[in-house]
Amino acid sequence: MGDGLDALAGLPVVVFDLDDTLYDEMSYVRGGFRAVAGYWAGVTGGDAGRMYARLLRILEEEGRGRVLDKFLEEMGRYSRKNVRLSVGLYRNHTPDIRLYPDAAAALDRLPARAIYVVTDGHKYVQWTKIRALGLDRHPRVRRCFLTNRYGIRRQKPDPYCFLRICQQERTVPEQVVHVGDNPHKDFVGLKPLGFRTVRLLRGAYAGIRVAEAYDADVSIRTLDELDGVLADWFGGRSPAGVRRVGKGVNPD
Repeated sequence: MGDGLDALAGLPVVVFDLDDTLYDEMSYVRGGFRAVAGYWAGVTGGDAGRMYARLLRILEEEGRGRVLDKFLEEMGRYSRKNVRLSVGLYRNHTPDIRLYPDAAAALDRLPARAIYVVTDGHKYVQWTKIRALGLDRHPRVRRCFLTNRYGIRRQKPDPYCFLRICQQERTVPEQVVHVGDNPHKDFVGLKPLGFRTVRLLRGAYAGIRVAEAYDADVSIRTLDELDGVLADWFGGRSPAGVRRVGKGVNPD
């Protein structure tokens, strides 16, 4: 028993982001849009498929900020009440989402002392995703931190949840690796404290170039590459064979 605990103590703690790191966030978005389209098709007698397609087109053209507002405006149904109703339909739908294959394999395979998830966003929505993905009961995931449970100010780049992980594991930041996809917030608050950072190049931010302060220590294209990064770092060698993203403009 003692030897086993000693062996675990030498392994890193790995902390994953959720959206677009462990699963495809658009699969959740599409499910929410289907729920909204289905409801309004029933109310108006319209075609749910066409409404769903329109929601996706608005998202593509204008981003997330006003998708539901514009959708309701186009139908002549805009009101604060209907916006709240549509947001509720979106947030309360039952997600049909799956872990990326490389994420499922990594969770089972990685040589880690402990695995955590830290995610920003609406706490009910994020918890619904975690449950749908089975992360709340995954045998290797010790805990999932929803940053908004501790206040919006605790969202990344604030290191609050990561420091709590250090405290819980009785370890130091240098023994903790954060894997995320968003260079605007996932790494800039952690690097000055000594946390190791890995950027996963997929999802909406895959092509974004940022200043060095915002970028991760290394970048990978699939979680299958993470084993090699951990072996390099915690085996006493410098990271090799991993693409670094070039410097760019400091994000606003």
